Amino acid sequence: MNPSQSDHIRELQMQIARYGDEQAFAALFRLLYDRLLRFCVQYVGSHEAGEEIVSDVFVKIWNRRAELQEVDNLEVYLFVAVKNHSLNYLEQYSSLRITPLDSGFSQLTASADPEKDMEWKEMLLKLDGEINRLPEQCRRVFKLIKEDGFKYKDVAAILNISPRTVETQLFRAIRRLTEAIGPLVPLKKVLVI
Repeated sequence: MNPSQSDHIRELQMQIARYGDEQAFAALFRLLYDRLLRFCVQYVGSHEAGEEIVSDVFVKIWNRRAELQEVDNLEVYLFVAVKNHSLNYLEQYSSLRITPLDSGFSQLTASADPEKDMEWKEMLLKLDGEINRLPEQCRRVFKLIKEDGFKYKDVAAILNISPRTVETQLFRAIRRLTEAIGPLVPLKKVLVI
């Protein structure tokens, strides 16, 4: 991306965040939609699903537009969001699963045991519930790192807190989740970075 396009995206970002400028949002949508869609289709393999995912990401961005001022690089942020939504889509609708191995590697497997699948879904549902019960800052840090894939320093910049606070909040989140979910499954297998 050339510097002038990067500056243009930053300008649109500020107009959206500060003034809720719908025209700036429409311009951002037109500017990035096709690239985000192509990127998404590489993950999900379906143009229709890609359109839905990218549209959902833009809706979420609009709904959280006031928070856009805290985003350093909106283009990267949007691509990460599309990737995460694509992976969530694949997890929800695919019969293939990524299974962590003890060696540290992962293996792609077909889900053949409906009972295990149901147990896994129940455990993930309980985990989601526990994540939602975390204190607000703790939950935000956890989701930005574990769900959105940001690095500690990026989360610190987004939330305007120190990297040490990010580390402390993440540690607290994992400790609380381990206490709540630990008996069901080793949490490190669920919370792989």
